[in-house]
Amino acid sequence: MRKIKLLFLGMVVFLGTQFLQTNAYGQEISKSQEDLLKPYNPEADAQKDIDGLLQLAKKENKNIIIQAGGNWCVWCLRFNEYIHETASIDDLLKRHFLYYHLNYSKENKNEAIFQKYAPEGNKLGYPFFIVLDRNGKTLHVQESGSLEKGKGYDEEKVLKFFNTWVAK
Repeated sequence: MRKIKLLFLGMVVFLGTQFLQTNAYGQEISKSQEDLLKPYNPEADAQKDIDGLLQLAKKENKNIIIQAGGNWCVWCLRFNEYIHETASIDDLLKRHFLYYHLNYSKENKNEAIFQKYAPEGNKLGYPFFIVLDRNGKTLHVQESGSLEKGKGYDEEKVLKFFNTWVAK
């Protein structure tokens, strides 16, 4: 009986560790996809939202970062959490960019928006990023895989990517 209890306990511990993730600092966390903030809005009028951001970008002399993805994408949700939990990145984004989450899902694929700003984006995995200048010109489309480190993201790589696109 004792062996069965120990075997059962061992299985519980093993299976529990299979669901752990790491945060930006390599610390294990147990947040599931359901526990992460859902920043994508399938019902949004994305072009109207982006047009509003462009008006603000002109006034504030900022570029816009569009994070393309969906609430179904765990890497999209992890990236969103990462940039807000990492003070250096959160500060950089708040000071120098306007940030938007462009939804891609079965409910709303936003095909016209993707075609307008990132026609080749469908060849990339999610999330991917579209950098717009204050006039709405696409400056760059970036995949996210090169920003990863383990089960998270690399602060130095993410900062380098964003710093490259700070408006001059």
